[in-house]
Amino acid sequence: MNVYFSDVFGVTEDQLEKYGAFNISLIVDLPLFVDPFLLFDSPKTEYRKLHDEIIDYLRFLRDLSQKGAVLDARIQHLYCFREVEQNWLGFSQSGNSGRGLGMSFARALSQNLSSLFPDFGAEQITKGSHLEKLCLIRAGVGRDMISDFTANLIKGFLCEYTQKFAVANIDPSLLAEFAVPHARFSTTTETWRPEKYTLPKLDSGYVLLTPKEILTKDDTWINKEDYYREYHDIPTAIGDGQLRAQVNAYFSSVLPRNPDKKERDEAARKTTLKFPQLIDYFIKHKENTGADARKQSIDKVEESTTVYIRQFGGLIDALQKLTDFYKEPLDSRSAAREKALFLKDVIENKGGHRIFYNKGKPIEREADLQILYRLVWHGTSFDVSREVNDGRGPADFKVSKGAKGKTLVEMKLASNTALRRNLEKQAPIYQKASDAEHAIKVILFFTTAEGNKVMKVLRDLKIDKSEDIILIDARWDNKRSGSKA
Repeated sequence: MNVYFSDVFGVTEDQLEKYGAFNISLIVDLPLFVDPFLLFDSPKTEYRKLHDEIIDYLRFLRDLSQKGAVLDARIQHLYCFREVEQNWLGFSQSGNSGRGLGMSFARALSQNLSSLFPDFGAEQITKGSHLEKLCLIRAGVGRDMISDFTANLIKGFLCEYTQKFAVANIDPSLLAEFAVPHARFSTTTETWRPEKYTLPKLDSGYVLLTPKEILTKDDTWINKEDYYREYHDIPTAIGDGQLRAQVNAYFSSVLPRNPDKKERDEAARKTTLKFPQLIDYFIKHKENTGADARKQSIDKVEESTTVYIRQFGGLIDALQKLTDFYKEPLDSRSAAREKALFLKDVIENKGGHRIFYNKGKPIEREADLQILYRLVWHGTSFDVSREVNDGRGPADFKVSKGAKGKTLVEMKLASNTALRRNLEKQAPIYQKASDAEHAIKVILFFTTAEGNKVMKVLRDLKIDKSEDIILIDARWDNKRSGSKA
């Protein structure tokens, strides 16, 4: 089954590894992200130059925003980019079409450049300037948006990088010339212009490779979660004693008595808006520990290679041997249950549980189960859409064939703290909102205690006999060894 770039374009994993490119799936996006800090801190001049170009573009945006109000149409042209879906990376777990960068992101960036960080591009505390600085305070700006923005600003490089590999290694019949929009920015005309490249052809579009050394997983090196977690260490780095005292006094004034974590984070946010130079001290610390960023990236991308390519690929090979697996029933509920039950059998009885472990420890991510479930629908005649939101919140998947016969599927870990509430309330709400006829729950557990907890919840809710709830036992200690399986 042609799932990965190497399968579709007739190259080996070793060729991609030698070139330094990640072997992407061409069925489902994988949760990896371009981290601009890895460009900044790279030992390669080529990558540092890319980071300089990103900062130059942001300086241009800063200067534009400081000249006065910028019309929405202008903001949309300069800030709002479509997701670079051709690299098959990011959050979307059905196909590769994400949301891209909308006006809320654009306005937040524009406002930060004009008011909160007017010195952007001319910082005195840090070694350099960083896109992530503009995204640490505003809500709703996360790694996916930073990655999308970065990927768009280096899209010309990604095209050249892919073209070089493709021309040297891929059969010409699998290539085509494409006019890629928004490939280069002209400072003269202040517009984005297209460029032509010879790239791997997939259906009517093209595919882009990304160097592994600029990818990360989980979060970018400069991120909001670390900022709030490490906030109390940041003021101590301020050399100016008077400023340090002012920062601490203001933080204390906005902090309520007996604060919880949410209230402490909010006090840190308010203090940062008052003293935005705090972010520079945080970034300075991140710059000084850049070697850790590169090591963390290597480790996480290697883990992703192990899980998403070698282990997930092994499961797909196993499914191909099941001759009845791709014979589909007529209705969506039967099809959705059948795929989940096949997955359950492979995980519980055919060694598939190893997919969810790294170095003997469980990788407890619902996203991995969701990706795996989407992969087993490859080649289906059913429409399997991801993160459906029909008005009352998103479901993981909606399975349908035509306008009728919809089935919602939710994939959860037993360790999810909201599992009981989800089982009790959310599925019926999703089902009603989308006019789906059925809703199926797939729950994965890693320990006996988790399994017992789930069964107790199901009995309490009187749904332990439901055929639409499927438990998958991913425990390690109750599986037969490879020599006995």
